[in-house]
Amino acid sequence: MARRQARAAGGRWLPWLGLALLPLAVPPAAAPGGCPSPCYCVATPELVQCRYERLDEPPRELPASVHNLSIAGSNLSVLRRAAFAAARPLPDLRLLRLRHDNIQAIEDMALQGLPALRTLDLSQNPLVSVASGAFSGAPLLRTLQLNQALLAAPLEEQLALALCNLSLRRLELAGNRLQELPFALLPAGLEELDLRNNSLQRLAAAELRSLEAPGLRGLRVSLGANPLRCDCALRPLLVWLRSSAPRVLDARSLRCSGPPPLRGTSLLRLRPEVLGCGASEGGEAGRLETASYVFFGIVLALIGIVFLMVLYLNRRGIKRWLHNLREACRDQMEGYHYRYEQDADPRGASTAGTPGL
Repeated sequence: MARRQARAAGGRWLPWLGLALLPLAVPPAAAPGGCPSPCYCVATPELVQCRYERLDEPPRELPASVHNLSIAGSNLSVLRRAAFAAARPLPDLRLLRLRHDNIQAIEDMALQGLPALRTLDLSQNPLVSVASGAFSGAPLLRTLQLNQALLAAPLEEQLALALCNLSLRRLELAGNRLQELPFALLPAGLEELDLRNNSLQRLAAAELRSLEAPGLRGLRVSLGANPLRCDCALRPLLVWLRSSAPRVLDARSLRCSGPPPLRGTSLLRLRPEVLGCGASEGGEAGRLETASYVFFGIVLALIGIVFLMVLYLNRRGIKRWLHNLREACRDQMEGYHYRYEQDADPRGASTAGTPGL
């Protein structure tokens, strides 16, 4: 009897339990001013996230008040004109994250309708083509993240054209296997550059001089996790690092990756003389040092030649001066000799000692 009553009571609760679990099983429908159906909002419609929904294009019905939009793990492939504001502008969108979305091409005015956008993250996308006006619709863009996004094709020339009219403050290029400083991608006024986890073995003197350009003197760089090779070619970077350490945000973490005797050595503790620079190595630093010594020797030789010419042109006057000096010395010595003889004569001494004689 008790078991029958328990079963009856449990049966009465099953419909209510089904109603409680129904919202978890059915995805939310798109609502005007709410979240689009393939996405969800966190706390408010101002933060929209679409993660691993395999979208082929950006969601159309986005809340007009959205501030942050994150789309990850989709297949957007191409960002076309006004890709995120085709239906209506998004005047408050400030941060747009598009990671792992298989974006290969960005067409002109792809960010049209996003006037307040300040941060764009395109990391982990196999970019192949970037139009010169790709970022023209976002005049306030200040941070661009391209980590592991330049591996599929060489895009330096295309990106240089796309970035030339922007006022970027931070540019992230980590994990792109860069072997040299991408100076063409550094717009004037850039404040932070992330070059971590690339393939940089050194920075040449010409690259370091580019960091002293008028519009880049305040630029701070991150160079961690690069295979820096501590040989003679690293000397320009080592000298620059000692004088500009505050401009390298992770200077204390920089280590030598080779050669084996120096592997793991901190660059800030590395002495230039252990790099083995010499004139025979043909390194730029060694050539500069050799040239400075040669110049110093030439200057000393010229000074010596001028001195000898002065002596030759004034040989008669010098000879006369030496003769006069010799005569003066002789007269002085004769005077000393005469006084010595007077003091040593006993007759003079006795005459001087006997008064009245």
